[in-house]
Order: sequence, then C-alpha cells, then structure tokens
Amino acid sequence: MKRLKVALLGQGRSGYAIHGKHLLRDTERFEVAYVVDRLPERREKAARVFGCETFDDYTALFGREIDLVVNALPTPWHHPVTVDLLNHGFNVLCEKPATSSPEKLDEMQAAAEKHGRMLAIFQQSRFAPYFQKVKEVLASGVLGRPVQISIAFNGYARRWDWQCLQDNIAGALYNTGPHPLDQALDLLGGEEMPNIFCKMDSANVFGDAEDYVKLILTMPNRPLIDLEISSCDGYPWGTYKIEGTRGALCGTQKELHWKWYLESEAPERRQINTPLTTEAGEPAYCTEKLNWHEDSWVAGAGEDAFVDAVKTYYTMIYEHLTENKPLAVTVKQVRRQLAVIEEAHRQNPMPKWPDAGMKR
Repeated sequence: MKRLKVALLGQGRSGYAIHGKHLLRDTERFEVAYVVDRLPERREKAARVFGCETFDDYTALFGREIDLVVNALPTPWHHPVTVDLLNHGFNVLCEKPATSSPEKLDEMQAAAEKHGRMLAIFQQSRFAPYFQKVKEVLASGVLGRPVQISIAFNGYARRWDWQCLQDNIAGALYNTGPHPLDQALDLLGGEEMPNIFCKMDSANVFGDAEDYVKLILTMPNRPLIDLEISSCDGYPWGTYKIEGTRGALCGTQKELHWKWYLESEAPERRQINTPLTTEAGEPAYCTEKLNWHEDSWVAGAGEDAFVDAVKTYYTMIYEHLTENKPLAVTVKQVRRQLAVIEEAHRQNPMPKWPDAGMKR
C-alpha cells in the first residue's frame, strides 16, 4: 500500500485535533512529513507528536516532494494560500469554509485545473453515519414523498474567539453552516440555486458576526428544507426531522426513529362532501387509526459520528490520489453552498462595530 506524504498547514483545532489526530490513526496510508505553524510552541509539539520537520512559513514547502497539503489555516488564508500551493504543483485539501465567495472558489479551481492538481474541500459531514442512515431511509421510500426536512445544529453557548468576527469570514453560517448546509443541498438534489429565505441574528456572540441562522430552501417538486443554527437553544429537539406523505423520521446524531404506514393496510378513502357522523348519528371529526410500522437506528457503542466521517472522507481522498477514483464531494457542489451563504448574507447585512468586543 502506497503511503502518502502529507504537509499540515496549521495546528489549531482543525489542523491538530481533526486532521492531525486522524492521520496519526491512519499511518498505514499517510505520513505527516511536514507541519507549518507560526507559533513556535505548536511547531515544537508537532515535531514531538509526528516526528516531522516544521516551518513557520508554508513557502518552505516549495520544491519538496509532497503528495497532499492540508490547508487548515484560519479561513482568510484558505483562498490565497490554496491558490499559491496549487500553482506550485501541490494537491490541496482545504478546510471548510473553502473561501468567502463562489468567485474565489472559481479561482482556486482554475489553478487546480491549470496544473492538473486535486482541489478538495473538507466536507466530511456528508459521510456521518447518522446522515447516511437518513439518506437510506429516504431512498427506501417508506416515508413516501418527503414534504419538509428540518435540520438543526443547535445548542446554547456564548462565543468570543476569532470566529466571531466578520472580517475573518466567520459567524455561524460560515463556521458551522458548511456541515448541515452540505447535507441539506445533497438531500435537495439538483444543481440549480434554490429559492432562499434567511434570517440572522447576533445573540450570544461577543463579536460582530451572527450566531443565529434560520435558512429556508425551496425548489419545485422538492421538499422544503428548514435549516437552523442557533446558540440560543437551551432545549434542542434533535438534529433531523422529516415529514413525509406516508411517515416521518426524527432523531439525533446518535439515535434515529421513523414510522410509516402501508397504503395496502389503510382503509380505502375517497373525498366526500357530506357531513360525517358517528354510528349513533352524532357529528364526527374526520379521523382514523392507521397501522404504524416503526424502526430505529442507534450508533454503536464507542462509535463517534465525527471520527467516522473524517475516516471515510480521508479514504475518499486516498483512493482519488492513488486510484483516480472520483471525489464524492465536488468543488461544484461546494460552489453552490457558497452561493447560498452569499445570498443569505446579502439578505442580512450585519453591522460592524468599532469595538468588536462590545456586546450589544
């Protein structure tokens, strides 16, 4: 088995806690050969943990034989650094959000195509076990035609780090949003832009970016998508709720439940215009008892949806680079996601404060 030589850019929460830790678990296929970080203490730790060379500037990688560069730098450096890396002949896996606009992503893709390199965006939530089960249930048809799909990535929290500032391409929709939005657009299907309604608010955040998002997506002959990201939800109901013509699904990232009825078991009905009455001749409400079938899914003991999704995503990257298998998460798909985010922000221009630390 070929072992790919990797360079990691950034040793923050993503570069170390997500990418770095996964690569340490998958040393048969990947070798962290280089780490880049501007903080000396992080470089020292990387040298100990990975046994690799470290640099304070990514340009030190130029001219070296590297199979994959992971760009886990802060978001403002995703676009310029990725373009520079691609222009120097590297395959690049860029953290989400890819960048701030579809046009900038086009520039990244153009550089990849010009030099025949891979550009991939780290949208691993597409492979989360709970989401794969949701797709499986929908594909089975037991719920009938899905009418509404509600997705909530909610909780109650206050935040005050760099990802609370608009100038850092931050806020709930750029930070958390790429995960549920990628899932939502995958379920919505198609390639065209959906109709978009969005409401944003800065509630518990100490910066000037949003921490509440309500996003409604619609397309002809598709279910309505109701996506919510909130830091104000002290009673989160779950992650997914699906309403269909013959059943429904609800649940979290660890447990899902769904029920449905069979038309063959339901009483035969037809539209009537005459009043309904009971056997005793009393006025009656239009109701019936259906025979519900139920099923459920529970994540296995010790399973971690995030870890499993990262593993599957990196398998996709490995097979693309070694066997030329297609990427399941494409730049074109991510472009539509960025276009949705751009329109959501257009509908909700957020004021910038002279003192970003001043809570409204």
